[in-house]
Amino acid sequence: MWEQIRAGRLPDDAGVARVAAADPVVLGDGHVARLRDQLRSEVLGAGPLEELLADPAVTDVLVNGLAGVWVDRGQGLESRPVRFADAVQVRRLAVRLATLAGRRLDESQPYVDGLLPGGIRLHAILPPLVESAAHLSLRIPRSDGLDVAGLQARGALDAAGAAVLTELVSARVAFVISGGTGSGKTTLLAALLGQVPTHERIVIVEDVRELRVRHPHVVRLEGRSANVEGSGEIALPVLVRQSLRMRPDRLVVGEVRGAEVRELLTALNTGHEGGCGTIHANTSADVVARFEALGALAGMAASAVHSQLASAVRVVVHLRRAGDRRVVQEIGVLVRAPRGLEVRPALVRSGDRLERADGWTELHRVLGTS
Repeated sequence: MWEQIRAGRLPDDAGVARVAAADPVVLGDGHVARLRDQLRSEVLGAGPLEELLADPAVTDVLVNGLAGVWVDRGQGLESRPVRFADAVQVRRLAVRLATLAGRRLDESQPYVDGLLPGGIRLHAILPPLVESAAHLSLRIPRSDGLDVAGLQARGALDAAGAAVLTELVSARVAFVISGGTGSGKTTLLAALLGQVPTHERIVIVEDVRELRVRHPHVVRLEGRSANVEGSGEIALPVLVRQSLRMRPDRLVVGEVRGAEVRELLTALNTGHEGGCGTIHANTSADVVARFEALGALAGMAASAVHSQLASAVRVVVHLRRAGDRRVVQEIGVLVRAPRGLEVRPALVRSGDRLERADGWTELHRVLGTS
């Protein structure tokens, strides 16, 4: 059995039984099965994290080296009584998970992003970039399959907000979803893409695959990190340019966070209607400044970003965390103002409702509704 383990293969029941028989304690079939499952998780799985990943309420598992393990069940981070024997055990787990994600993790490549089976997103980083032992961050896509009606039932938005977002997709209006980390941007974007007519072709560009869209015609492009020699990287700007040659009816950038903003804005200004993506921003009012900062990475002046953004993206949907919920805080429209481009609120959350604001009339004009 140990030869199987050293070769990276799961030991079979017969191998486990032979080892168990050598022990003076007689084990029944149930004990053998439990021992097999334990070996499976230690050799090929997530080891002591398996139970946490199996919890349907957990969306994030964070390993702070030997300092502790934390989870998020939607109500903030909670410490869990999971302990590792030493730094070697944590490192082995990090390397094993990186290998499962098809990535390399060692001294020459001491950090990694990847996608594990089941859609779990992995980030791992080794000392000396972090203290004492490897750190891991695992994000579990628990909200797969939610549609707009499901989000409404969970209190993420009300009927008025659901109607506006449905019309937003139907009218092929370009939009971005903004919010902080863990605010539900990817979940909402996937739900809205599920409303795209089935005869349309959706092309999604992502650094690491996260969007899980229920639609019959989805094409995915995923970035690639450089190898240990520093070559072979495929960055998002390249993928956005490639996507334009693939006849997209809807061009989607899962997360706009770098120089790809230039290619995205160019595409949305050259006939590719209905494009969308997500962007990190603390408030909807910060979205324009975020685009300015990202444009600077691509060598764009702020005035050029404003000019491109004003005609490329029309609506901003901003999310935030409210206790154990992720909610639509605001739906706004991008308008030119005396001080430059800004997001004018059209619907703003008040309690559990989205109330009309100054930009309501402009939003209706953008959507082409009466």
